[in-house]
Amino acid sequence: MNLQWTKVFFAAFFEVFWVIGLKHAYDFWTWAGTVVSIIISFYVLIDAGRKLPVGTVYAVFVGLGTAGTVLSDIIFFGEPFEVKKMVLILVLLIGVIGLKLVTDDKAVEGADS
Repeated sequence: MNLQWTKVFFAAFFEVFWVIGLKHAYDFWTWAGTVVSIIISFYVLIDAGRKLPVGTVYAVFVGLGTAGTVLSDIIFFGEPFEVKKMVLILVLLIGVIGLKLVTDDKAVEGADS
């Protein structure tokens, strides 16, 4: 996997933190962590989108972030585990992986200008 797709996964990882932060932040430090996560997530996402197809990048980012947030809610915050929810997350991830596999990763002309 090339560096640009690694950046998309990294951005999605931080997306999970800021989405959780929007719900659970309660003081200066938790809000500061949320804001830092937003900045890191979008900076890295925008950087990857300069060289990869932006539609696919955004779909992968949101899909992975959604799956990560749902799983974090179940693991860390006591959200009930539901098989139908996991099946739908699996369908989402299959779609995201499929979209990534059919997307041409050629560098965009002029992207480094």
